[in-house]
Amino acid sequence: MSNSSSPQHRESFLPFSPPNITDKEIEEVIDTLQSSWITTGPKTREFERVFADYIGTSEALALNSCTAGLHIALAALGIGPGDEVITTPMTFCSSVNVIEHVGAKPVLVDIDPETLTIDPALVEQAITPRTCVILPVHYAGHPAELDPLIDLAARHSLYLIEDAAHALPAAYRGRRIGSIGHFTAFSFYATKNLTTAEGGMLTGSHPAFDMARVLSLHGMSRDAWNRYSAEGSWYYEVIAPGFKYNMTDIQAALGVAQLSRLGKMQARRLEIVEKYHAEFSKIDALQVPVVQPHVEHAWHLYVLRLNLDALLINRAQFIEELTARNIGSSVHFIPVHLHPYYRDKYGWKPDNFPVTYHEYQRVVSLPLNSVMTDEDVTDVIEAVKDIVITHRR
Repeated sequence: MSNSSSPQHRESFLPFSPPNITDKEIEEVIDTLQSSWITTGPKTREFERVFADYIGTSEALALNSCTAGLHIALAALGIGPGDEVITTPMTFCSSVNVIEHVGAKPVLVDIDPETLTIDPALVEQAITPRTCVILPVHYAGHPAELDPLIDLAARHSLYLIEDAAHALPAAYRGRRIGSIGHFTAFSFYATKNLTTAEGGMLTGSHPAFDMARVLSLHGMSRDAWNRYSAEGSWYYEVIAPGFKYNMTDIQAALGVAQLSRLGKMQARRLEIVEKYHAEFSKIDALQVPVVQPHVEHAWHLYVLRLNLDALLINRAQFIEELTARNIGSSVHFIPVHLHPYYRDKYGWKPDNFPVTYHEYQRVVSLPLNSVMTDEDVTDVIEAVKDIVITHRR
């Protein structure tokens, strides 16, 4: 689509979400590389400790991904064939893939149209005698409505496993996400608010957490650090068929440095969000993200929604126009029930989850990261405004 009407464009492409890496992270990694330990060891244990303290929880297990955390949480709780796990279609596929991995059945329910998180009323309707787990996703960094989910879990003897891939540092009614459910899994992927390049963290206080720790490294009774350190022993036992999900000290070194800077990085994200809100809330062709008063939004994503009735272009064309103006963007997410594997296995149709399907067709994630300059933010705002003006119905 032509963008010839646009008066000016950026000379260079603005990436959607580059990492914020400083000398502090580099120094921590060099310190680890110059030590005698680069895989799971003392730096990983330090990262687990400071992360648990930050969240306000008793246990934290550093892993190679959020997906690993969700998987071993289900496995540690003994979830398997014949069991059902209720979750949302408005998520990345990994949230549902892990349910398949343990042999359980994913049961999808639609989302709240305001927050785009799972609708608790629909969760209650979906509970059956086979239901074992409720797995909410804190979409874009906005916490799901946890109070009714906690109540449902208690009344029906269900587990609550939170997908907090977007939710550091989010809070719900004054409590940090990660200190509430039976298990919570975080992501430290390269685009996240805190990154270890690849990585994740599992937190929780359930008695099965000890088994999750065992499952994270081959099901061994003692980990590599204990076996190969001066204080360790060569002897170990495999007590379960576990996985290779451990984090390395090189990754943890990044995490320790990033966590010490998270407050400053988050403050910059909030400045950008406020500028976006101020400009986009005045445009009737756009809907800005909601923030409810009882939550602290992590602002991992800034998900703008297009009021398509006011525009002559669709979401795909809107993104093409952004790209033509050298602005990176993305879509979060292609709903789970639209992917061929799940569509074909469970016979799901697009309109089985009408709110999710409707919102999916109009969401655009704009650049939001702590390395953006004021000029970058202005470029995004001007590009969006120019597209709306050019293609208003």
